[in-house]
Amino acid sequence: RKFQEEEIMWGFIIALLSGALMSIQGVFNTEVTKQTSIWVSAGFVQLTAFFTCIIMWLVTGRNEVGGLFQVQPWYMLTGGVIGALITYTVIKSVGTLGPAKSALIIVIAQIIVAYGIEVFGLFGVDKVGFEWKKALGALVAIVGIVIFRWE
Repeated sequence: RKFQEEEIMWGFIIALLSGALMSIQGVFNTEVTKQTSIWVSAGFVQLTAFFTCIIMWLVTGRNEVGGLFQVQPWYMLTGGVIGALITYTVIKSVGTLGPAKSALIIVIAQIIVAYGIEVFGLFGVDKVGFEWKKALGALVAIVGIVIFRWE
């Protein structure tokens, strides 16, 4: 039981770190885009991410790369394409709406889509039952955008 609570706490801390890093990255990438172009910026982000992954792979252990060719279903390998599109859309939204408004909308979209994935059991995720309180929570988040003063 204690191990499970510690694991949940670490998951919570890592999620907070992820959100903070995403906000900082969005601002950095938008500034790089202003000085270059959106695809140069997005490409640089993906290239440096690739090199970071290689370094981490070398440092943490060298699992077989060939396992990628065994992944089923095949569309699970499109994460890199999705990552490039995420970089593009974050840069565009931060540049247009600013970091705070874009982050609010991005997080709400993540909540709604992630909950839909769970409710419908998409992409191999365990299916969960629909709960009105969770739908209401998403609605409250949307109201939060309005309160945040959409201008």
